Amino acid sequence: MDEIQSLIQGFSIALSPFNLMLMVIGVLLGVIIGVLPGLGGANGVAILLPLTFTMPPTSAIILLSCIYWGALFGGAITSILFNIPGEPWSVATTFDGYPMARVGKAGQALAAAFTSSFVGAFVAVILITFLSPVVANFALQFGPPEFFSVYLLTFCAFVGMAKGSAMKTITAMMVGFALASVGLDTVTGQLRLTFGQTELLKGFDFLIAVIGLFGIGEILQTLEEGLAFKGAKAKLNLRTVLETWKELPRYWLTSVRSSIVGCFMGVVPGGATPASFMSYGLAKRMSPRGEHFGKGEMEGVVAPETAAHAAGTSALLPMLTLGVPGSPTAAVLLGGLLIWGLQPGPLLFVEQKDFVWGLIASIYLGNVVGLIIVLSAVPLFAAILRIPFSIIAPVILVICAIGAYTVHNSMFDVWLMVIFGVVGYVFKKLDYPFAPLVLALVLGDRAEDAFRQSMLLSQGDLSIFFSNPLVGGITGFALVMLFWPLLSGLKSKG
Repeated sequence: MDEIQSLIQGFSIALSPFNLMLMVIGVLLGVIIGVLPGLGGANGVAILLPLTFTMPPTSAIILLSCIYWGALFGGAITSILFNIPGEPWSVATTFDGYPMARVGKAGQALAAAFTSSFVGAFVAVILITFLSPVVANFALQFGPPEFFSVYLLTFCAFVGMAKGSAMKTITAMMVGFALASVGLDTVTGQLRLTFGQTELLKGFDFLIAVIGLFGIGEILQTLEEGLAFKGAKAKLNLRTVLETWKELPRYWLTSVRSSIVGCFMGVVPGGATPASFMSYGLAKRMSPRGEHFGKGEMEGVVAPETAAHAAGTSALLPMLTLGVPGSPTAAVLLGGLLIWGLQPGPLLFVEQKDFVWGLIASIYLGNVVGLIIVLSAVPLFAAILRIPFSIIAPVILVICAIGAYTVHNSMFDVWLMVIFGVVGYVFKKLDYPFAPLVLALVLGDRAEDAFRQSMLLSQGDLSIFFSNPLVGGITGFALVMLFWPLLSGLKSKG
């Protein structure tokens, strides 16, 4: 009852005309940030953070958090329409969202993505409302061995749940690990695989790789097929959105499962990107239509979008309760809290009650506002498909180049994007999956750091990954997933 009374007080703060105006502005800015590849929610929030210094802390956090929700919504738009992930967590959405757009179902794909995002965020904010102290204690148990076991589970789940060749999945993942190892070794300070290029000191930036692999790779393949865009006559109106809503309850189990995965990865903190990949893999494995995933299956859009939004929202929980950000954007928001003179941690719920509950109320309202804005604009977004691809292709190339350049303000990154585009084209021609490569590139260095820190703690003893029930359970489940294709093969032969 205390939480409900505090939440009602939070709503009275968030529903002031000024704060409502900030919500709408924040969501609109966030959608634009999410649509532009290379910018990203964390960068957008960081760029706009100075604008909030003169605002009251509650209004400032409402504006910045709504930019974040808008970016989460907006990342799906270019993923579905052009196969270019606007945000890292939108990569998994491209696998089925883009094929749906290609066959004239852009409206259904966008409506499903936005609605699923809302559902994931709603589940996560309920978790924040009622389970803050419990989750805070749970997150405190995570050290390097636990982090590595979670990353290992994410990698192994991809191998275990791959419907195609397990060897192709592992090969693509190994390429990703090799790319992730380029740059400065964070443990020893040694340079690795830079070949004298100072631009590679920080390694390959994930966003540049994704823009190249998906955006440029897709354009190269479309050029080969004759500059045609099959979704040009997509029928889009309010009825499309309502029909999609009628179909979505069929995937309630996928939504529940993806929300759980997303909340877990947000609290751990693993992040929205691995959550979306893991949920997609689980949905593909458990769906009766799993073999149709990758060809335009709505369930393949529902799973990653629900998980990404649940993870992105629940990442605020460890930030508020422990001062440990669960995502890059949460880290930027944490910096904002410190600038405004607030100290994140358990005492924040006591000393700054209005601030905390005003923020939690704004998460409920901000996602409602975001859903209304993006759903009302679905016909506008999807109308872009009616423009001939011969006109859109150069525009996309320019946007990709600008996106790659703005990551580090370097032309070297633009050339890297082109190289990754060629790699993406080759992968498509040879039927190698993108997802394992991208996942390994994103999480490879984090997993390596966690593994090496664990080895330093245990003086090289691998049994540290089975040293307590939590880490042992996650590691054990990961190994089962890794050898699942082999076990399945033996079972079918038996």
